[in-house]
Amino acid sequence: MGDFLDGSGAFRLVPTDVAFSKEVKRIYENRGISVDAVSVHHGPIPAVAYRVNVAGRHIVFSGDMNGAYHTLEHLAKGADVLVAHNAVPKGASGVAAQLHMTPDTIGQIAKSAAPKSLILSHRMLRTTGKELETLSEIRKYYKGKVKFADDLDRYNVR
Repeated sequence: MGDFLDGSGAFRLVPTDVAFSKEVKRIYENRGISVDAVSVHHGPIPAVAYRVNVAGRHIVFSGDMNGAYHTLEHLAKGADVLVAHNAVPKGASGVAAQLHMTPDTIGQIAKSAAPKSLILSHRMLRTTGKELETLSEIRKYYKGKVKFADDLDRYNVR
């Protein structure tokens, strides 16, 4: 990442501060691509979820969050894909539950937002190997497509 951050790489990064807001805000728009953002609850750590809109498709990235603000549901409404972090298993408590969504919270958010598909990312040692349990919890609420992402996976959005 060093060459990206120091400006010597092929791509130029232009950071954007995103102020805390429980309302969805447009933070970028250029050449048919727009990005919307909303604050999400990640314990005491500021966090933001994003919606990338391009070519009539909408992909939402939850980022680390626990669902307490109920803001992701609005951002992800009708998205083609919701990429949600699956960092903790069913029954998580303590600090882990303050920072991350449990599978049932993911399922409830997906039900409310109704994305065409749900991709579970940010899988950790505490969630890998628990895919059936995770899927069972999510299926209590969300009946759409669910995929468990692995590093270097690629997905077509149609």
